[in-house]
Amino acid sequence: MSKVFDELQWRGLVAQSTDEAALREAIDGGQVTVYCGFDPTAASLHIGHLVQLIVLRHLQRAGHRVICLVGGSTGQIGDPRPTSERVLHTKEQTAEWVASIQEQVRPFLDLEGDNPAVMVNNLDWTAPMSALDFLRDVGKHFRVNSMIKRDIVARRLESDQGISYTEFSYQLLQGLDYLHLYRTYDCTLQVGGSDQWGNLLSGVDLVHSAEGARVHAQTTPLITDAEGRKLGKSEGNALWLNGDLMSPYAFYQYWLNTEDAVVIDRMKVFTDLSAADIGEYEHQVADEPFRRAAQRRLATDVTTLVHGAEATAAVEAASAALFGKGDVGVLDERTLLDATAELPGGPADAGDTIVDVLIKTGVADSRNAARRLLSDGGISLNNAKLADPDYALEEGDFLHGRVALIKRGRKHQVAARRG
Repeated sequence: MSKVFDELQWRGLVAQSTDEAALREAIDGGQVTVYCGFDPTAASLHIGHLVQLIVLRHLQRAGHRVICLVGGSTGQIGDPRPTSERVLHTKEQTAEWVASIQEQVRPFLDLEGDNPAVMVNNLDWTAPMSALDFLRDVGKHFRVNSMIKRDIVARRLESDQGISYTEFSYQLLQGLDYLHLYRTYDCTLQVGGSDQWGNLLSGVDLVHSAEGARVHAQTTPLITDAEGRKLGKSEGNALWLNGDLMSPYAFYQYWLNTEDAVVIDRMKVFTDLSAADIGEYEHQVADEPFRRAAQRRLATDVTTLVHGAEATAAVEAASAALFGKGDVGVLDERTLLDATAELPGGPADAGDTIVDVLIKTGVADSRNAARRLLSDGGISLNNAKLADPDYALEEGDFLHGRVALIKRGRKHQVAARRG
């Protein structure tokens, strides 16, 4: 066993723990069984979930036994939101999302080797339990006066909307998960985001009350945007891991645009780079920030982790082609459309003169201005200089029959989109 707790702390992956000294001794001294739960309240995991998967990867690589729980029961309830009641999804929808998330988790953990991760669904032990058994065997261990002191519960109780008994009971369900996994797998550590601290403690307390056992909980800091807002679905700013919800290109660009002030911290959390390697990038950020070497490495590593090396190569080629002098013709259709989706532009078709297209796409505000730009050598079509004002766009100018890229100067780029 390595000193994995020190590694997690150095990487900024420890926010709270129940007893740091005891937890350090446990995970640095021998194999423990650890679990993290993922509720299927959407079809995809997001960047906050990725942090937990990275923690599980570190622990599994250090020799610990990892359990990944996808909440088929807790996902039907949802933990309390800070401001309002959740919309409940159907059981059928939740079941579809459970299957989707289970598949999404698989590439991040080793499910086959000598120490395979275990995948579980809490619906398997919650569904057979009657309401009466739940109240007798679980509810009796909880005190309402303690439950209402939980931060989110207290805030909801003070709001005009209040909190339903359904969401109020969520912490009992999560506590039951820990108790079941303790009894079944000898699980003694649960990890999660710091906003889940109260729910994690519910499980710790339940195991102690029901079994007289001492177990642990550990949280990670929340990942926030530049304004300090949590990145997540409920905030409307989630970075989805599913490429259909957030394209690999958009995902890559997000990391590429990381601010200098936080890029080293992001590298510690989201990459496997060593302290020595990250130290080198830290010097580069300080000495040559204009090169953005740390951002490029971060974007490459995280995109590869989530979407694979092939997708990363495609988006890097797209970036080079769009913002440099690369061959835009080599881009596959999806990467091209993803990369140009946010570009300004306008409609165009084969047969339109370049002068007309420059006006339609907003590059020039008049025919005379368009002709001057062309004669001055300031216009490129698909990265090839174009000077003839009488040139008419051809079928082959529309990449994959969809988009022609027009650049004014070195940086201003628009998309001429075929209707």
